[in-house]
Amino acid sequence: MKDLEKRALEYHDLDGIPGKIGTYSTKPCKSAEDLSLAYTPGVAFPVLEIERNSENAYRYTDKGNLVAVISNGTAILGLGDRGALASKPVMEGKAVLFMRFADIDVFDIEINEKDPDRLIEIIKAISPSFGGINLEDIKSPECFYIEKRLIEECDIPVFHDDQHGTAIIVSAGLRNASELVGKDLSGLKVVISGAGAAGLSTARMLSFIGVNRENIVLFDIKGALTKEREDLTELHRDFLTDRSYKSLAEAMEGSDVFIGLSKGGLVSRDMIRSMNRDPIVFALANPDPEISYEDAKSARDDVIMATGRSDYPNQINNVLGFPAIFRGALDVRATKITENMKRAASIALSKLAKEEVIREVIDAYGGEHFSFGRDYIVPKPFDPRVIEWEAFEVAKAAVEDGVALKPIEDWEKYRRELQNRVERHLR
Repeated sequence: MKDLEKRALEYHDLDGIPGKIGTYSTKPCKSAEDLSLAYTPGVAFPVLEIERNSENAYRYTDKGNLVAVISNGTAILGLGDRGALASKPVMEGKAVLFMRFADIDVFDIEINEKDPDRLIEIIKAISPSFGGINLEDIKSPECFYIEKRLIEECDIPVFHDDQHGTAIIVSAGLRNASELVGKDLSGLKVVISGAGAAGLSTARMLSFIGVNRENIVLFDIKGALTKEREDLTELHRDFLTDRSYKSLAEAMEGSDVFIGLSKGGLVSRDMIRSMNRDPIVFALANPDPEISYEDAKSARDDVIMATGRSDYPNQINNVLGFPAIFRGALDVRATKITENMKRAASIALSKLAKEEVIREVIDAYGGEHFSFGRDYIVPKPFDPRVIEWEAFEVAKAAVEDGVALKPIEDWEKYRRELQNRVERHLR
């Protein structure tokens, strides 16, 4: 970890340039004439055009390809509440991923405000600048309320990635894992450790793709979410169980799936051994999973194991989700991101994992070869086809759901445009 710390800090100050992102001009400004067009007096004309018709902002400014990545720093990665300013490296990192994987421009915005209603008003007030808003690292349960209000009150997509990103990638991986072991989604018995933003959203997403809601049991730090508990909120209502479990270990006996969205070291090898045949284990706590990859594999040779780490197979990485989801949403001017759009993203990822892996992916991972199977249930983040496959399906779902203000008329042309965006980044 000391070596990683040293390299990470050097990376963030490489060549004496602080941070990871910057801004650049998309138009020339090399002459007096350019200056008169870019600023005064020429800039007055697009101002008047936008005043006349607000739709012109999408023609004369970067609004339509600009996303705000916003945090108040109350739930930074696994580090907790470190303050708005401390969240800036993470928000800059998120910006890099949007730029690199979806050709989307980003402003990272760190807001020093913990009151949910005031935070909502601030974000709503600045929302006209953007084509979409990605909320990040805002603690639960406030994050649910904040996202819900902003979705209702803004006319652009608002997406809290800590909730939905993980859920989308998990559902894609689970779809493929269950197919590999010959188990139907509707019959899976699922145990989820962690009932915060990611845990609740994952439970909802799994029920949306076909897992029986009654077969999903969630645990938080106090135990199972049961109907007898009086400390739970309306947010938990849909996933309260009648069953009584003394421990996480008891719930995992005879289960088919374990999804960890909590903290490291909660699951033992004996708990993995107690699961049904071909157990599916997504231990996603970072950097230390609920059970290590080595311990899970040593406990059961039939386990399908995924983590949030890049140094093991089956990395559940949110970068597979949010960039392409926003790309598709922006391209059709979606007013929101619907459940069907999330589902479309999940299905696209599960299908892409079954395709032959191309040379660009092999090269990006040091010559390692991959193919659909127990150690490859989701695509790799550096697969350049993710944008094309996923954004395409997200855009189609937005049109089908009636939330697209600018529906695609020529879908094959749109596919080529997505491919061109990828190629620009590969050059």
